[in-house]
Amino acid sequence: MSGSSSLADRFEAERAGLRAVAYRMLGSLAEAEDAVQEAWFKLGRTDVDEVRNLGAWLTTVVGRICLDMLRSRTSRREEPLPERDGSVRLPDPVVTASARVDPEQQVLIADSVGIALMVVLDTLSPAERLAFVLHDMFDVPFDDIAPVLGRTAVATRQLASRARRRVQGAAPAADTDPTRKRDVVDAFLAASRGGDFEALLAVLAPDVVARSDGGTLVPSILRRGADDVASQAITFARYAADAHLVLVNGTPGVVSFTDGRPLSVMSFTIRDGRITALDILTDPDRLASLRMTV
Repeated sequence: MSGSSSLADRFEAERAGLRAVAYRMLGSLAEAEDAVQEAWFKLGRTDVDEVRNLGAWLTTVVGRICLDMLRSRTSRREEPLPERDGSVRLPDPVVTASARVDPEQQVLIADSVGIALMVVLDTLSPAERLAFVLHDMFDVPFDDIAPVLGRTAVATRQLASRARRRVQGAAPAADTDPTRKRDVVDAFLAASRGGDFEALLAVLAPDVVARSDGGTLVPSILRRGADDVASQAITFARYAADAHLVLVNGTPGVVSFTDGRPLSVMSFTIRDGRITALDILTDPDRLASLRMTV
């Protein structure tokens, strides 16, 4: 086997994990792929004989690439922050059939990285996000993260600590029992389809938050409170001729279709048997990129 082939094989062995890092950093599946590909280019320009731990080196390289992408995104103000100025920007969902998740997708969505958590990550500064993602999610030592940020290890630790407090405050632990969560989603679907307002109130937390991202063509919607969210759910159900239970970032969710094309992807955050957050992607361009079929 040639040296270049061997290096390519070693990189491919790391690819799934690198995509997982980039997805948590960027919230975009396409940008995550771009970041991983850029890491491959950088590897090709590097003397690998001087790299002691290829996986760790690639992880920090991808982190640096994502950091630059986030800073560029912020400086150009390409995307509004979630729930600011009436706009809602949801991260890309990882949608899989409820029966199985292939190993590569399992790596991508491991550690219960739900949409609600990804929304919170989007509110962190680029430096906070890097410190939190690399250390708390991938166990990268602060001494290795600090040079990427151009800060001391102590300052990097403080960034991660600040980010951790914000994440824990905004995205507290949700239910983990998949059967129980699916029962709640089933009940939500049945009540929505049947127009049963009282049944919807029974599965919605009183302070539930519903976020809908329609992209540039459809206004974003942010609703709070069980009454408002239940009314919207009944209205929306009338437009969805076909709804299927799927896994969205590894947890029970729903994809709705109309005339064979995807209308929405719904992700649920469930705590104590009730829905506390409902995140809905209705952007037709992003839905098309997910290539979902009935």
